Amino acid sequence: MQEIKAHNKIKIGNITINSITALAPLAGITDYVLRKLIREESKTTLLMTEMISSEALVQNNDCNIIMTDKSESPVSFQIEGHKPELMAKAAKILENRASIIDINMGCPINKIVKGQDGCSLMRNPKLASEIVTAVKEAVKIPITCKFRLGWSQDDKNFIEFAQAMQEAGASAVMVHARTRSQLYSGTADWLELSKLRGEIDIPYYANGDITSPQTALKCLEISKADGISVGRASMGDLSLLSRIEKYLNDGILLPEPDLNQKISMLKKHLDMEIAFRGEENGIKFFRKFYPCYIKYIRGGSEYRHRLVTELNYNNIINILNEIAINARQE
Repeated sequence: MQEIKAHNKIKIGNITINSITALAPLAGITDYVLRKLIREESKTTLLMTEMISSEALVQNNDCNIIMTDKSESPVSFQIEGHKPELMAKAAKILENRASIIDINMGCPINKIVKGQDGCSLMRNPKLASEIVTAVKEAVKIPITCKFRLGWSQDDKNFIEFAQAMQEAGASAVMVHARTRSQLYSGTADWLELSKLRGEIDIPYYANGDITSPQTALKCLEISKADGISVGRASMGDLSLLSRIEKYLNDGILLPEPDLNQKISMLKKHLDMEIAFRGEENGIKFFRKFYPCYIKYIRGGSEYRHRLVTELNYNNIINILNEIAINARQE
């Protein structure tokens, strides 16, 4: 713990992040609202936006997906694509909003990799390098890359890939410790990721299966990474990153929020999404979050079904109040 505590900052290019934690980018999840809520809990963690299509952004840069404000800083905007000139243009559009530009080279889903984007770039290091160089030449802020261990168990090239991205101009990398073929199944291989230590001169973040302060510490110890990033586990636990920071910095293990606290968080989150998107769109968008906030409760399956099929705001609040009352009576 002392060794980690002594290194509670990460320098990315000319920017010092006063934390070794980051919110990992999640498509359709880490929007302006979620980032704002996590920033209320942690003033120092590095926030990352959801994946932004470079082609779509260049065609229309007046969109909610790039919404931000000064309170978010430090915030990294993640862009995806495979055309260096479009990626450079997208980065330029975002430069005044972002602290950092991150390039997605790890998304494993079919519709992304079939278009030569995301993790498919790990099979084309030359093109990936050209993208990094083009983006770096277009903006004055640091560039980072997020990728995986490789395409499959038999095709792991994360070390050589990280070296190539560093040479092309990346100031840090973030590695999801799974291969593309694993998608999100199996276990993140933190030990495999530790092989990157000493192979590059820029910081690297470990990502994958970090669900608590204890697993964050274990990941750092095993992966030998400079920092950790948390993705899916933050969806129903807005205080997770701040609790991880407290544990890594001070050795203090703060309690997880109880169900009543989670329901209060859920209501606030829902209200903010509605204010951001409008009532109907906000309620529909929020459906994906209900299972994360109310998992592991008695009757959870029935409650989740009722919530995801309900479009009336008052009825949703009544269901949430019912959950809280029943929990107190148990």
